[in-house]
Amino acid sequence: MTTLSVVIITLNEEKNIGRCLASVKEIADEIIVVDSFSTDRTEAICKEYGATFIQNPFKGHIEQKNFALDQATSDFILSLDADEALSDELKQEISLVKTSAANNSYSMNRLTNYCGQWIKHGSWYPDKKVRLIKHKTAKWGGVNPHDELIPENRNTIIHLKGDILHYSYYTLEEHIIQLNKFSSISAAQNLSQEKKAVGLKFCLTRFTVLCAIIFC
Repeated sequence: MTTLSVVIITLNEEKNIGRCLASVKEIADEIIVVDSFSTDRTEAICKEYGATFIQNPFKGHIEQKNFALDQATSDFILSLDADEALSDELKQEISLVKTSAANNSYSMNRLTNYCGQWIKHGSWYPDKKVRLIKHKTAKWGGVNPHDELIPENRNTIIHLKGDILHYSYYTLEEHIIQLNKFSSISAAQNLSQEKKAVGLKFCLTRFTVLCAIIFC
């Protein structure tokens, strides 16, 4: 049977990390949490679940997630965010991959919970993500803060049943705070790459989505 590392990056995730770790503890041979110097109970909760807890300065989402990949030692790696968890069906699918891995890359749908409601329509679902890979066959790319796990060969990705359960925002205020934060990161990234128009498009798109959620 192949082994599985679960890698997660964190910063003050005491509200979410326990749920994430509980969902993977039965299938993970190794859990690695790369933390950006949290000041809450994140570290204590991770250690309760037996996770390897590594602190590393945060240079960007892509950089931190690639650092996390490099810490893994198992045959396969499952990359999750702290505010995500696995559905029971997806856990079963990943268990099957461990017994008879037939591919290097696996995708799955992500189902988002927004302010207490599961969003199952529009561009929110199915939000297809590649998250399970054979060790050293993929890297995180994209433009911060919007990262993407990119396999060496995108033509051989197998899609798994089940969902990543994404607990995005508990309140509208949280969403606005994160929207402002991500807009600032994107603006700085785009400015450094001389892509001001892309940054503006990102801000307008996020604003449109937020308005649609509020008024729908």
